[in-house]
Amino acid sequence: MMQLLIIDALNLIRRIYAVQTSQHQDEVSQLATTRTAVEQVAQKLLNQFTPSHVVAVFDGAPKGFRHRLHPDYKAGRPPMPDQLAAHLEQLQQSFWQLGIDALLSDTDEADDLIATLANTLAAHQRQVTIVSTDKGFCQLLNPWVRLWDHFNQRWLDADHVQQRYGLAVEQLVDYWALTGVSGSGIKGVPGIGPKRAQALLQHHGSLDQLLAARVEKRDEQRVRQHASQALLARQLVKLVDDIELGFNLKDLRYRR
Repeated sequence: MMQLLIIDALNLIRRIYAVQTSQHQDEVSQLATTRTAVEQVAQKLLNQFTPSHVVAVFDGAPKGFRHRLHPDYKAGRPPMPDQLAAHLEQLQQSFWQLGIDALLSDTDEADDLIATLANTLAAHQRQVTIVSTDKGFCQLLNPWVRLWDHFNQRWLDADHVQQRYGLAVEQLVDYWALTGVSGSGIKGVPGIGPKRAQALLQHHGSLDQLLAARVEKRDEQRVRQHASQALLARQLVKLVDDIELGFNLKDLRYRR
């Protein structure tokens, strides 16, 4: 049975690196132990999921269409430490030595590459496992796409979405459009926090239905007043899944 394992490489690497910097004083040890830990985790994931195909997706496009739409996109995020950035090529080599190809683009964000891979295979009823702690990938969840949080050893699935947000997977993008995503510098609707966004979507179903509703309640009015901001936020939050990848899936076949 075909199964594609997608590793959100920088999500994995940066979390591992953060642990190593807290345990080691000198830069050489930090980088060496990061590489060792990345290799160990990657091997563990291969053993755990026994994929037929596998890829590690890197972020090679610091400026993309979201930056053009919203110059403050991800502006508040701390940059990758220079020493780690200079070490990424060696970490890519570590993946290659384990039989894991590396994918990155000069024009597209890693999240959109992952979304394109996942939804393309899901459309053909092929199993996809994404390894990441980024909850933005929860919008991709369906019977063929699942999300694994390696560090907490748990599935971020539809039950997780319901427990955390009180909403269905299909409502997540609209939820973030209303609340904004502070970590990415995306502003939602002023005065609409998580509880109000949840209540609005539970009642109206979607942002489009909310904007079309003839309701004079304060929160609904507030959303309509800031409709353009909410629609921009939705465009920034929604993952793109139709990128021209330029390679064949057979190129990602895992060979031990």
